[in-house]
Amino acid sequence: MRITFRFLLLIFCVGTCAHAESAPPHLRVQGTATQLIVDGRPLLIRGGEINNSSATNPAYLEPSWERFKALNLNTLIVPVYWDLIEPQEGQFDFSTVDRLLAQARDNRMHLVLLWFGSWKNSMSCYAPAWIKVDPKRFPRAGDPSGARLEILSPFSIENLRADAKAFGTLLRHLRDADGTQQTVVMVQVENEIGMIPAARDHCPEADRAFAGPVPGELMDYLTAHAEHLTTELKATWSAAGGKRAGTWAEVFGADPAGEEIFMAWYFARYTDAVAAAGKKEYPLPLYVNAALIRPGHQPGQYPSGGPLPHLMDVWHAGAPAIDLLAPDIYFQNFTEWARRYKRPGNPLFIPEAVRGPNASVNGLYAFGAHDAIGFSPFAIESIGDPAGKYLAASFDLIAQLEPLILAHQGNGSMAGLLSEGPEQRQPQLVRLGNYVLSATFERGAPPNLADGVIVPAANSGTVPAYPSGGLVIELGPGEFIVAGTALVITFASVEPGLNAGILSAEEGRFVNGEWQNILSLGGDQTHQGRHVRLEPGRFSIQRVKLYRY
Repeated sequence: MRITFRFLLLIFCVGTCAHAESAPPHLRVQGTATQLIVDGRPLLIRGGEINNSSATNPAYLEPSWERFKALNLNTLIVPVYWDLIEPQEGQFDFSTVDRLLAQARDNRMHLVLLWFGSWKNSMSCYAPAWIKVDPKRFPRAGDPSGARLEILSPFSIENLRADAKAFGTLLRHLRDADGTQQTVVMVQVENEIGMIPAARDHCPEADRAFAGPVPGELMDYLTAHAEHLTTELKATWSAAGGKRAGTWAEVFGADPAGEEIFMAWYFARYTDAVAAAGKKEYPLPLYVNAALIRPGHQPGQYPSGGPLPHLMDVWHAGAPAIDLLAPDIYFQNFTEWARRYKRPGNPLFIPEAVRGPNASVNGLYAFGAHDAIGFSPFAIESIGDPAGKYLAASFDLIAQLEPLILAHQGNGSMAGLLSEGPEQRQPQLVRLGNYVLSATFERGAPPNLADGVIVPAANSGTVPAYPSGGLVIELGPGEFIVAGTALVITFASVEPGLNAGILSAEEGRFVNGEWQNILSLGGDQTHQGRHVRLEPGRFSIQRVKLYRY
């Protein structure tokens, strides 16, 4: 079968382009997947998030755009700062936003904007000065001793009104300045919300709310979704007696786990009101991101109450204006965190990830395994080599495969390949169609021996480690695309009495939607027909056809 993406692209355009002029960027369900639609077409975000302060002066970013393009990014993730756009109450200055829009358009790149509003990494450091100096009007959260924290309290209507007004004004400006061009494709509301160093706010308003009844809206949601709640939420609720009504302490307990549920609800309600004010002006897709939990840490030792996996049900109940909850993944167990955020009704988008060498394969895995909307390493302007070289090569594969990935999202014909961690020794098994694929991850540099020699499964410490991972797409019965690096894949038939053999394997590229053969592979390159191998240190695509005997 001759592979071409032009027909797929035509299908996408015919199905969506007719309404491109009137429809802003939005999310659309395809099978079990959700796609981001921009200018009438689905988009996979090959992103990079800049450092926190790098957009305070767009001139600072000017020299970096060529580097962003060399990394094969199609989207830059950029903060917008409340203190800069509303330096005086009611007086807005969008000059930094407009200059970012102009730079992105000049470089043919999209933007995801991060609203650094009431909270950034729990704290309120980006609130305008006129809010910071007036704690009587704009109250702070309190610790258990009653001392004020540098955190705006979500229990204050004045805090909420000010934030919602500013965010709504920003979205109205984006509608007017960018509604036609659709440079901005999504917006993050706040940043890594959470309470710290206590599990909950102890200001007087928070104490009164905690002593009051759990809102009926939350209890109705939890009751209606009781069979599908997270294990942690069920356990906390059950441990307090499984009550359907009562005070927060009566329903969820007065310990830190119960207090965290309390904070999650009020953070969600606050954020939902801010988001709704923005969507009223310009209904872009909106998301909230989470700072994840280090092993063994308890609520208050991490930013508690944020959109964490064990609190997703509370956030979904309290923030219907938010389209998705997103993880910022800086830990080694990437596969675990990605799985926990890909849930029905919550498509996976990873706006922040560690920018080391493994970012390259983590992104491929997220797209292949979980139909991700996008993937974005943090502090992208600071990325060095070899991490930058690997990321550019990985994003190049995703760019080549984008129409094919989009066509296979949500139908079970695609998989991601990634080790669960450095301790994994057994192959990853994936079933696609009538075949089981067994993927082994090569850990070190190839020795100076004949082609086809497999690198040891563990790095001995004497050779440099390479990233290892990728994705696989079933094109049709017995035909696959495998993309990535440092992988060895064998195939088995699921039908008893039949073996799987490699009929053909070739390395190639997609150029303007057409498959171009680079090498037809056999002999040592396929271990005499026994496996497909993508060598370490180099990202590549192979097209494989199987037969049974």
